Amino acid sequence: MTEIHQQQLAGRVGRAISKQRIRCGLTQEEVAERLGVGNEAVSRIERGVVIPNIARLIAFASIFGCEAAELLTEASSRPDDQATRISQLLKPLSQEDRQLIVDLVEHLTKRLAKA
Repeated sequence: MTEIHQQQLAGRVGRAISKQRIRCGLTQEEVAERLGVGNEAVSRIERGVVIPNIARLIAFASIFGCEAAELLTEASSRPDDQATRISQLLKPLSQEDRQLIVDLVEHLTKRLAKA
């Protein structure tokens, strides 16, 4: 993996961790305390300066009540992983709202494919 790809992955994983932290209503300080690290360590991970190792990723997932795979899937640029993420986002919506989003995605993909 090239350094550029590693930086991009670190940024995507960091954003996924940040989203989960915010979803759980936690501050960086609270997460840092639960991990037994300083606030700056959490901030550096969320900003994509460093990428967490597997043990740390599992610890984040435990704090957020999700699977580590969920953090990685959210950070993935693979179409299958992105489809899984969209599926998770659609689940809590009504059938009507899900259909609206599917229609929007279909319209956007057709439009962008022409560009």
